[in-house]
Amino acid sequence: MLDKLREIAKRWEDIGEQLGNPEVAADMKKFVQLNKDYKELEPIVEAYKKYKALTDSITEAKEILETEKDEEMRELAKEELDMAEEELPKLEEEVKLLLVPKDPEDRKPAIVEIRAGTGGDEASIFAGDLYRMYTKYCMSRGWKTELMDASEGTSGGYKEVIFKVDTDGAYGDFKYEGGVHRVQRVPATETQGRVHTSAASVVVMPEADEFDVEINMNDVRKDTFCSSGPGGQSVNTTYSAIRLTHIPTGIVASCQDQKSQIKNFEKALSVLRSRIYEVQLKEHLDQVSAKRKTMVSTGDRSAKIRTYNYPQSRITDHRINLTLYNLSNFMEGDIQEVIDALKVAENAERLKEGETI
Repeated sequence: MLDKLREIAKRWEDIGEQLGNPEVAADMKKFVQLNKDYKELEPIVEAYKKYKALTDSITEAKEILETEKDEEMRELAKEELDMAEEELPKLEEEVKLLLVPKDPEDRKPAIVEIRAGTGGDEASIFAGDLYRMYTKYCMSRGWKTELMDASEGTSGGYKEVIFKVDTDGAYGDFKYEGGVHRVQRVPATETQGRVHTSAASVVVMPEADEFDVEINMNDVRKDTFCSSGPGGQSVNTTYSAIRLTHIPTGIVASCQDQKSQIKNFEKALSVLRSRIYEVQLKEHLDQVSAKRKTMVSTGDRSAKIRTYNYPQSRITDHRINLTLYNLSNFMEGDIQEVIDALKVAENAERLKEGETI
């Protein structure tokens, strides 16, 4: 492991030197990428320095015990050796986790799409509940969210809602939310108190920038239309809503959230770029998921990942067979425990497969 860490420390130093090169600074794309790599390797280098200091301390203490005759010095060396040897296994586990290669997409902001599935009006209400849960989670993390587009349900909630988590690194957590979410509860419209099962699907994409996807605007058809609210009631008499169609792929993105056509165009273009990028990313995720048992962060939108059972106040994540009984807190945005458990499961599998930087 020390050889691997030395190699990473050397690479980190080389990148630092390149960042100080005026020619590299002039190439913005290269400079941005190197800067990201530098920041990503920095925690590993810090851990390496700590690990090396600890192993050096163990070697030094052992040498003292072998050569020193003074009992007081030997006692001090023995204490230092015991403390270092107790700390070493913990540090080794931390270093191993740091050596698991991070998905480069994890550093990006996230675009999240929630769509009502089976269950009629109740599915739309549940989609709205998920949107509220995610926005509360983002608030607890200090993350900024921005509504991109929404289509309201006839009895509340949303048929579809798209929002952006405009914080670097948000995708690294939100990617675990992609899939089908199932709810079991008595709908407000149910008169006989029967439990119904409804579903909503969540799609999570890393926000793609112009370096990730270059779109030729000659390949994009732009349509404008009036924004509308529930039931088709006009809420905007100007043609400010935007629909963009990428002709080569048939991918469509629209936005009617803003009164300004320009702002709606910018938002729709951001979603379009991310959807095109997601197609490329999904190919990679499909290859990854073929190896993994937990299906933790795959592109499979049809996979049922979680059940929310209201009568039992239970949440079950089916990928790692984790069940919690704190549904009310969970729906208030307290979802970090499950995300952390999914991260641990994924990293454990990657370590088992021998994936390291």
